[in-house]
Amino acid sequence: MFSLLFRLAAEREDYLIAELADFGTTGITEEDGGLRAFFDESANRGLLLRRFAEFAPEVREETPTDWAQVSRDAWPPVTVGQRFYLVPPWRRDEPTPPGRVLLEVFPGMACGTGRHPATQLCLQAIERYVKPGDRVLDVGTGSGILARAAALMGAERVIACDIDPDAVRVARECRDSPPLFIGSIDAVRSRWADVIVANIDAAALDLLAPELERARKTESILILSGFPVGDIPEGFQPREILQHGEWQCFVV
Repeated sequence: MFSLLFRLAAEREDYLIAELADFGTTGITEEDGGLRAFFDESANRGLLLRRFAEFAPEVREETPTDWAQVSRDAWPPVTVGQRFYLVPPWRRDEPTPPGRVLLEVFPGMACGTGRHPATQLCLQAIERYVKPGDRVLDVGTGSGILARAAALMGAERVIACDIDPDAVRVARECRDSPPLFIGSIDAVRSRWADVIVANIDAAALDLLAPELERARKTESILILSGFPVGDIPEGFQPREILQHGEWQCFVV
């Protein structure tokens, strides 16, 4: 593998990136004073140097890199709360620490990694408030990570929904995926849920407040997150607030 460093004006970078893509670069990074493009040994080095001679590219030999392994190493297991142990699929068979349950995460999927503070706050609330036998509804499920977490805590029935068809399609492909449907909470029977989880945003939560109230049982829990401290939903009176940096989670 080798790389070429191009020093050029910022206004020409888009042009160069497009040209380098046509010549089969395996990746481009920004450096002080220019762009560095990487190429496999199969690339025609002489042709590249002639084609881009106006930029006087500097050649550097690169150590062969297993980029698949680099990607895997970028996603180590993560512990969340007192119970969850988040691992990517390629580490599923490794030992789970005592007292924790394995929750598989999917790097590259929308909201699927479990590393966002709002998601971690919801996981902490789920381990505290979801009890064996509960009916749990996950509104705006994304990758389905919170729905699967509720099932691991012993929920008897878990249903998840999202208005994004692509999110539902991808979530259905996950191992141990709960039942999912395309749509929102207005399709759920009244007084059905013991616990409702909604990790979306403050504006959406305020809009859905009447439906959240309709779908929950009289004695029930709402776990609401997806909003920073400066943009909290207005229509709820939390009995507990969990916080991770600037992000909050309401337990109602």
